[in-house]
Amino acid sequence: MMTLRFFSANFESIPASTAWYLSDIAESKGKQDLFTKQSPQLLKALREHALIESAVSSNRIEGVEADQSRIGTIVFGKPILRNRDEEEVQGYRRALDLIHMQGAKLSISKGTILRLHSLARGEIWDAGKYKEKDSDIIENYPDGHSRVRFKTVPAVDTPNYMRKLIELYNVAIKDRKTPSAVLMAAFNLDFLCIHPFRDGNGRVSRLLLLLQCYHLGFEVGRYISLERLIEQNKERYYETLEQSSHGWHERKHDPWPYINYILFIIKAAYREFEERLGRVKSPRGEKTSLVLRAIDSIPEPFRVAELRRKCPNVSVDTIRKVLKDLRSKKQVECLGRGQSAQWRKTNKWQLGNT
Repeated sequence: MMTLRFFSANFESIPASTAWYLSDIAESKGKQDLFTKQSPQLLKALREHALIESAVSSNRIEGVEADQSRIGTIVFGKPILRNRDEEEVQGYRRALDLIHMQGAKLSISKGTILRLHSLARGEIWDAGKYKEKDSDIIENYPDGHSRVRFKTVPAVDTPNYMRKLIELYNVAIKDRKTPSAVLMAAFNLDFLCIHPFRDGNGRVSRLLLLLQCYHLGFEVGRYISLERLIEQNKERYYETLEQSSHGWHERKHDPWPYINYILFIIKAAYREFEERLGRVKSPRGEKTSLVLRAIDSIPEPFRVAELRRKCPNVSVDTIRKVLKDLRSKKQVECLGRGQSAQWRKTNKWQLGNT
């Protein structure tokens, strides 16, 4: 709440490092439609693999770990669950199913947040309920001693803080004064600082991150597990969270380390997604189709370089061949000479008839 409140009142500019992440993510988002039209079988395999990785990694970050030999059965089957850990892994998968299938209909609201917590926590007495007792974030060390890493919002104040957090986020998204990806990361930081549940806060924060990504048009979480990437960068996760939560209650904190961390995760997911699909050999004619779809969607006039950015796994020779064929059919025309020449579609252009 404190981060979003600060942005609502004082947002002026973003650090250069944040702008760099936003630029890279925006470019990847612009290419995702072209990538998701490739290799349906591979995309199906990526979706299934991401479900397993997300359910396992998000729970493992919190110390919940199931027998590896039973993971596939727990995630995709209907087994008799052996213990509490298996129940939580399966519950997280059900929360993922809800987001994947109904994400567009799920608003960022109290009802959605409590529902995700209820699914992720399974059959336990306070599933889907805000905490009833104060619960600070405690860090335990191997030698047995511990320390309070962060004092969370008191239980009595939690409902009001959550109400304000949800309200501030939804208003800020509509206002568009702050980049939406920055608001998403700021919401994530504030949610973790409020710590609204007795247990399961980290898992619900990652489910909300995925849901908000879908709302903002970042579809990469369907195919690459954001939770697995967070687990692989767990030390940086805790480090940036501690940096950005220091002074949070007084609104004197620096949110950018954690915001940049979340943007780094989104960027890393897109990079992995593109690398995986880029290694797949397209069937004959598919690369031509990619170029044609790119031409159909690109603003005019355009250059070959812009088509290469939209079709990263298509050679420049193939792109030029497609343009040459289209020009012979008088569906496009070249407005100059040389490698930087501009092109535009003619009134004969029609994607279905190329």
